[in-house]
Amino acid sequence: MKRRNFALRPGCSVEATLDLIDGKWKGVILYHLQGGTQRFGELRRRMPGITQRMLTKQLRALEEDKLVIRKVYAEVPPRVEYSLSELGESLRPVIDILKAWGESHQQRLSCAPAPMVVKKPKRAA
Repeated sequence: MKRRNFALRPGCSVEATLDLIDGKWKGVILYHLQGGTQRFGELRRRMPGITQRMLTKQLRALEEDKLVIRKVYAEVPPRVEYSLSELGESLRPVIDILKAWGESHQQRLSCAPAPMVVKKPKRAA
């Protein structure tokens, strides 16, 4: 994935960081990989809303940006594992702070659980 040039722009370091973890899934993938090395299927199970194609695309972009290490084992069937690189590990505090902020503001976020609505039964007239 070709990176944009953020040099000499106000907020360029923030833009550059957000460009690396942009989108709906990259931050989530990095969060799950903080728990250790995982296989593709494990990641997919942890993120039921992502398609196989999108997970593949996002993992490739993270690998290209040197945030994730992809290790392929010469077995039949092939086994592929993903883990955070040293650079990816350096994003741990950022991901942890995003998680903490989301938890403290969950009620206002669209991902918050819907409130329970209790319907009263209708009375016969």
